Amino acid sequence: MSELITGIGELHTVDPARGADSVLRDAAVVVEDGLIAWIGRASEAPAADRAVDVEGRAVLPGWVDSHTHLVFAGDRGEEFAARMAGEAYAAGGIGVTTNATREASDETLRGLVAGRVRDAVAGGTTYLETKTGYGLDVEQELRAAKIAADAADEVTFLGAHLVPEGVDADEYVETVCGPMLEAVTPYVQWADVFCERGAFNPEQSRRVLEACRGAGLGLRVHGNQIGPGEGVSLAVELGAASVDHCNFLSDEDVAALAGSDTVATVLPACDLSTRAPLAPARELLDAGATVAIASNCNPGTSYTTSMNFCVATAVLQMKLTVDEAIRAATLGGAKALRRDVSTPGRPAVGHLAVGTRADLHVLDAPQAVHLAYRPGMPLTWGVWRAGRREIGAGGPAVCRGASRIEPRPALPHSAAHDHHPRFTRHEDVK
Repeated sequence: MSELITGIGELHTVDPARGADSVLRDAAVVVEDGLIAWIGRASEAPAADRAVDVEGRAVLPGWVDSHTHLVFAGDRGEEFAARMAGEAYAAGGIGVTTNATREASDETLRGLVAGRVRDAVAGGTTYLETKTGYGLDVEQELRAAKIAADAADEVTFLGAHLVPEGVDADEYVETVCGPMLEAVTPYVQWADVFCERGAFNPEQSRRVLEACRGAGLGLRVHGNQIGPGEGVSLAVELGAASVDHCNFLSDEDVAALAGSDTVATVLPACDLSTRAPLAPARELLDAGATVAIASNCNPGTSYTTSMNFCVATAVLQMKLTVDEAIRAATLGGAKALRRDVSTPGRPAVGHLAVGTRADLHVLDAPQAVHLAYRPGMPLTWGVWRAGRREIGAGGPAVCRGASRIEPRPALPHSAAHDHHPRFTRHEDVK
């Protein structure tokens, strides 16, 4: 069945083929079989089996969150409070979450992950990655990989998140590269390593990444978060799809990223939560690097799935324009997951063009600038995920493994809301 989404005041396609003309006014989109079937002016829209009039609201591609840690139990609020009181962030807090996660039942973990996915979708995220990394032994990492595979679009093996307490680091690396990798490979697409002081040194990180590449997994790196290091150079050398955090970069690191296909993924909410220097997203873009924005949802340093918040922070604190931040949180994330180009059976995500996956984010605002202009406001009005209406226009959300989300009630129509009146649905438009 085809569905016409019309009355779009401002449509951000983020389509590289459109170049500077990627924002359309008075636009419409036709969705069919989970894909974008048509894009253009509303006055020229073809007939469809049904239609939704968004009455002047802005529409974007759904957010592509390319870096999350959703498979966890427990709480680290005390650690956060200590940081706010002046203590520095250290990698060791991961062990606290590992203990809580190991103690949680499968049912509990599945419920927690489903709830986090539900929250992400409610905020406009339509495609997301998540990682293992709070199990840190073969049995627990396998359990995490299975749970993640049932909930997320892409799964990353992060057995090399931290060396468990009391375990020799080199022996643990051999476990990660041997039985642990063998166990999780059927459930994951990517591998990651925390290449940082307090976690894994460059030699250990290389060993992990090369073993995982040999098993057919794509590569990602946590790097240059806590201080200068070799995470970026290692990621670029090995052709990793992304290197994430990127807070402490040398001029050579920036140049290396600009000259490579490795995406620099910045994590604004994490930077605020750890009171770290903000990743130099402005410098990276100016140098020609590809930048992605992701939430880094995790219990220790970024307990949020709100990509709206991350985009606003990138604009207000990292000095990106609204268009640059939207691109980084959509097409940038897709590039970090190598999903920006359609392949047989795998339509592209992160931008809107004929043939891409029908992932749309409708804002309760006439322009996308409201994401930063009105920070913290609940601006997500409607969400289509692979052509399925998850939120908005009277249709409740149905997320895989999650409970249903009822759409937010319409705001009363008044002079203050002349540009975004009540979201309406029109059926049987031919």
